[in-house]
Amino acid sequence: MSIVENIAELRQRVGTAARRSGRNSQDIELMAVTKTVAPDRIREAYEHGIRLFGENRVQEFEAKTDALHDLVDARWHMIGHLQSNKAVKATELFNAVESIDSLRLAQKLNTAASQQGKTVPVLIEINIGGEQAKSGVQPDSEDLEQLLRAAPDLPHLSFQGLMTVPPYGEDPEQSRLFFRRMRELATEIQKRQLPNVEMKTLSMGMSHDFEVAIEEGTTRIRIGTAIFGERKLQRSNA
Repeated sequence: MSIVENIAELRQRVGTAARRSGRNSQDIELMAVTKTVAPDRIREAYEHGIRLFGENRVQEFEAKTDALHDLVDARWHMIGHLQSNKAVKATELFNAVESIDSLRLAQKLNTAASQQGKTVPVLIEINIGGEQAKSGVQPDSEDLEQLLRAAPDLPHLSFQGLMTVPPYGEDPEQSRLFFRRMRELATEIQKRQLPNVEMKTLSMGMSHDFEVAIEEGTTRIRIGTAIFGERKLQRSNA
Protein backbone atom coordinates (compact mmCIF):
# COMPACT_ATOMS: atom_id res chain seq x y z
CA MET A 1 0.00 0.00 0.00
CA SER A 2 1.08 3.58 -0.62
CA ILE A 3 1.79 6.08 2.13
CA VAL A 4 -1.49 7.88 1.45
CA GLU A 5 -3.41 4.58 1.69
CA ASN A 6 -1.57 3.67 4.87
CA ILE A 7 -2.42 7.02 6.46
CA ALA A 8 -6.08 6.70 5.51
CA GLU A 9 -6.29 3.18 6.96
CA LEU A 10 -4.43 4.30 10.08
CA ARG A 11 -6.82 7.18 10.71
CA GLN A 12 -9.76 4.82 10.29
CA ARG A 13 -8.30 2.40 12.85
CA VAL A 14 -7.62 5.27 15.27
CA GLY A 15 -11.22 6.38 14.94
CA THR A 16 -12.56 2.89 15.53
CA ALA A 17 -10.37 2.36 18.61
CA ALA A 18 -11.36 5.76 19.99
CA ARG A 19 -15.08 5.10 19.57
CA ARG A 20 -14.70 1.68 21.15
CA SER A 21 -13.21 3.28 24.26
CA GLY A 22 -15.59 6.26 24.36
CA ARG A 23 -12.96 8.76 23.28
CA ASN A 24 -12.73 11.47 20.62
CA SER A 25 -10.16 10.64 17.97
CA GLN A 26 -9.32 14.35 17.77
CA ASP A 27 -7.76 14.03 21.22
CA ILE A 28 -5.14 11.57 19.92
CA GLU A 29 -2.13 12.99 18.09
CA LEU A 30 -0.58 10.99 15.27
CA MET A 31 3.20 11.16 15.07
CA ALA A 32 4.99 9.77 12.03
CA VAL A 33 8.29 8.20 13.09
CA THR A 34 10.84 8.86 10.37
CA LYS A 35 13.92 6.95 11.49
CA THR A 36 15.68 5.71 8.29
CA VAL A 37 12.94 7.34 6.15
CA ALA A 38 14.15 9.45 3.22
CA PRO A 39 13.08 13.11 2.95
CA ASP A 40 10.92 12.52 -0.12
CA ARG A 41 8.81 9.97 1.77
CA ILE A 42 8.57 12.29 4.77
CA ARG A 43 7.37 15.00 2.40
CA GLU A 44 4.75 12.64 1.00
CA ALA A 45 3.37 12.03 4.49
CA TYR A 46 3.33 15.78 5.09
CA GLU A 47 1.42 16.35 1.86
CA HIS A 48 -1.25 13.97 3.13
CA GLY A 49 -1.84 15.72 6.41
CA ILE A 50 0.86 14.60 8.82
CA ARG A 51 2.37 17.51 10.76
CA LEU A 52 4.08 15.82 13.72
CA PHE A 53 7.24 13.81 13.12
CA GLY A 54 9.57 11.91 15.44
CA GLU A 55 13.26 11.24 14.90
CA ASN A 56 15.52 8.93 16.88
CA ARG A 57 18.94 10.38 16.15
CA VAL A 58 20.24 13.95 16.10
CA GLN A 59 22.75 13.38 13.31
CA GLU A 60 20.31 11.58 11.04
CA PHE A 61 17.75 14.36 11.32
CA GLU A 62 20.38 17.07 10.87
CA ALA A 63 21.27 15.49 7.51
CA LYS A 64 17.61 15.80 6.40
CA THR A 65 16.93 19.37 7.47
CA ASP A 66 17.98 21.11 4.25
CA ALA A 67 15.60 18.92 2.23
CA LEU A 68 12.72 19.58 4.62
CA HIS A 69 13.23 23.23 5.58
CA ASP A 70 10.19 24.44 3.63
CA LEU A 71 7.71 22.32 5.63
CA VAL A 72 7.11 25.36 7.78
CA ASP A 73 4.29 24.08 10.00
CA ALA A 74 5.80 20.64 10.60
CA ARG A 75 6.86 19.84 14.16
CA TRP A 76 9.93 17.73 14.79
CA HIS A 77 10.33 15.81 18.04
CA MET A 78 13.34 13.94 19.34
CA ILE A 79 12.12 10.55 20.58
CA GLY A 80 15.32 8.50 20.79
CA HIS A 81 17.91 8.31 23.52
CA LEU A 82 19.71 11.66 23.68
CA GLN A 83 23.28 11.96 24.90
CA SER A 84 23.86 15.03 27.03
CA ASN A 85 26.71 16.18 24.75
CA LYS A 86 24.14 16.59 21.95
CA ALA A 87 21.82 18.79 24.02
CA VAL A 88 22.78 22.02 22.25
CA LYS A 89 22.23 20.59 18.78
CA ALA A 90 18.96 18.96 19.86
CA THR A 91 17.54 22.25 21.10
CA GLU A 92 18.54 23.86 17.79
CA LEU A 93 16.91 21.20 15.61
CA PHE A 94 13.84 19.96 17.47
CA ASN A 95 10.63 21.54 18.67
CA ALA A 96 10.44 19.12 21.62
CA VAL A 97 12.32 16.27 23.30
CA GLU A 98 10.30 13.24 24.39
CA SER A 99 13.13 11.21 25.91
CA ILE A 100 14.28 12.91 29.12
CA ASP A 101 15.81 10.09 31.15
CA SER A 102 18.08 11.80 33.68
CA LEU A 103 18.42 14.97 35.67
CA ARG A 104 21.81 15.60 34.05
CA LEU A 105 20.28 15.56 30.56
CA ALA A 106 17.46 17.86 31.68
CA GLN A 107 19.97 20.32 33.12
CA LYS A 108 22.01 20.30 29.92
CA LEU A 109 18.92 20.90 27.80
CA ASN A 110 17.77 23.69 30.07
CA THR A 111 21.14 25.45 29.78
CA ALA A 112 21.17 25.05 25.99
CA ALA A 113 17.59 26.33 25.68
CA SER A 114 18.42 29.30 27.90
CA GLN A 115 21.36 30.23 25.71
CA GLN A 116 19.07 30.08 22.66
CA GLY A 117 16.31 32.11 24.34
CA LYS A 118 13.64 29.43 24.10
CA THR A 119 11.58 27.05 26.18
CA VAL A 120 11.57 23.42 25.05
CA PRO A 121 8.60 21.13 25.72
CA VAL A 122 9.80 17.79 27.13
CA LEU A 123 8.43 14.41 28.17
CA ILE A 124 9.98 12.15 30.78
CA GLU A 125 10.75 8.72 29.36
CA ILE A 126 9.58 5.91 31.65
CA ASN A 127 11.14 2.46 31.43
CA ILE A 128 7.84 0.89 32.35
CA GLY A 129 9.03 -2.70 31.91
CA GLY A 130 12.30 -2.30 33.79
CA GLU A 131 14.30 -3.52 30.78
CA GLN A 132 18.06 -3.11 31.10
CA ALA A 133 18.54 -2.57 27.36
CA LYS A 134 16.19 0.42 27.29
CA SER A 135 16.66 3.98 28.47
CA GLY A 136 14.19 5.79 30.68
CA VAL A 137 13.67 6.18 34.41
CA GLN A 138 11.91 3.55 36.45
CA PRO A 139 8.43 4.38 37.74
CA ASP A 140 8.44 5.11 41.48
CA SER A 141 12.22 5.59 41.37
CA GLU A 142 14.41 8.25 42.94
CA ASP A 143 15.54 9.23 39.41
CA LEU A 144 11.96 10.12 38.50
CA GLU A 145 11.48 11.96 41.78
CA GLN A 146 14.66 14.00 41.16
CA LEU A 147 13.35 15.11 37.77
CA LEU A 148 9.97 16.09 39.14
CA ARG A 149 11.46 18.02 42.05
CA ALA A 150 13.97 19.78 39.78
CA ALA A 151 11.36 20.97 37.27
CA PRO A 152 10.80 24.39 38.92
CA ASP A 153 14.53 25.08 38.64
CA LEU A 154 14.55 24.29 34.91
CA PRO A 155 12.49 27.21 33.55
CA HIS A 156 13.59 26.71 29.94
CA LEU A 157 12.01 23.27 29.89
CA SER A 158 8.27 22.68 30.00
CA PHE A 159 7.50 19.24 31.44
CA GLN A 160 4.35 18.18 29.62
CA GLY A 161 3.98 14.46 30.28
CA LEU A 162 5.38 10.98 29.91
CA MET A 163 6.61 8.70 27.14
CA THR A 164 7.23 4.96 27.14
CA VAL A 165 8.12 1.94 25.02
CA PRO A 166 6.75 -1.19 26.73
CA PRO A 167 8.35 -4.63 26.38
CA TYR A 168 7.66 -5.93 22.90
CA GLY A 169 5.21 -8.76 22.43
CA GLU A 170 3.67 -10.23 19.29
CA ASP A 171 0.23 -9.94 20.89
CA PRO A 172 -0.72 -6.26 21.39
CA GLU A 173 -2.66 -7.26 24.50
CA GLN A 174 0.68 -7.89 26.21
CA SER A 175 1.16 -4.10 26.29
CA ARG A 176 -2.14 -3.33 28.02
CA LEU A 177 -1.01 -3.56 31.64
CA PHE A 178 2.05 -1.42 30.90
CA PHE A 179 -0.09 1.24 29.23
CA ARG A 180 -2.54 1.16 32.12
CA ARG A 181 0.27 1.63 34.64
CA MET A 182 1.52 4.61 32.61
CA ARG A 183 -1.91 6.23 32.74
CA GLU A 184 -2.09 5.66 36.48
CA LEU A 185 1.41 7.09 36.95
CA ALA A 186 0.50 10.22 34.99
CA THR A 187 -2.62 10.65 37.12
CA GLU A 188 -0.61 10.25 40.32
CA ILE A 189 1.88 12.90 39.21
CA GLN A 190 -0.85 15.30 38.06
CA LYS A 191 -2.55 15.12 41.45
CA ARG A 192 0.62 16.41 43.09
CA GLN A 193 0.29 19.74 41.22
CA LEU A 194 4.04 20.21 40.97
CA PRO A 195 5.36 23.51 39.54
CA ASN A 196 6.30 23.31 35.84
CA VAL A 197 4.95 19.75 35.58
CA GLU A 198 1.87 18.94 33.53
CA MET A 199 0.61 15.54 32.48
CA LYS A 200 -1.36 16.58 29.42
CA THR A 201 0.63 14.31 27.08
CA LEU A 202 0.93 10.54 27.33
CA SER A 203 3.03 9.32 24.42
CA MET A 204 2.64 5.57 24.04
CA GLY A 205 1.55 3.12 21.38
CA MET A 206 3.33 2.14 18.18
CA SER A 207 2.42 0.43 14.92
CA HIS A 208 1.67 -2.97 16.47
CA ASP A 209 -0.15 -1.90 19.65
CA PHE A 210 -1.53 1.63 19.22
CA GLU A 211 -5.16 0.51 19.39
CA VAL A 212 -4.61 -0.95 22.86
CA ALA A 213 -2.79 2.26 23.82
CA ILE A 214 -5.80 4.33 22.69
CA GLU A 215 -8.09 2.17 24.81
CA GLU A 216 -5.79 2.79 27.80
CA GLY A 217 -5.62 6.57 27.42
CA THR A 218 -2.72 7.56 25.19
CA THR A 219 -2.83 11.08 23.79
CA ARG A 220 -0.04 10.57 21.21
CA ILE A 221 0.80 7.50 19.15
CA ARG A 222 4.15 7.08 17.40
CA ILE A 223 3.78 5.29 14.08
CA GLY A 224 6.56 4.26 11.73
CA THR A 225 5.95 0.91 10.01
CA ALA A 226 2.19 1.36 9.61
CA ILE A 227 2.84 4.52 7.58
CA PHE A 228 6.13 3.92 5.78
CA GLY A 229 6.28 0.13 5.65
CA GLU A 230 8.86 -2.26 7.03
CA ARG A 231 12.30 -0.85 7.78
CA LYS A 232 15.63 -2.49 8.43
CA LEU A 233 15.73 -1.22 12.02
CA GLN A 234 12.65 -1.85 14.14
CA ARG A 235 11.07 -1.13 17.49
CA SER A 236 13.15 1.82 18.64
CA ASN A 237 10.47 4.11 20.10
CA ALA A 238 8.31 3.65 16.98
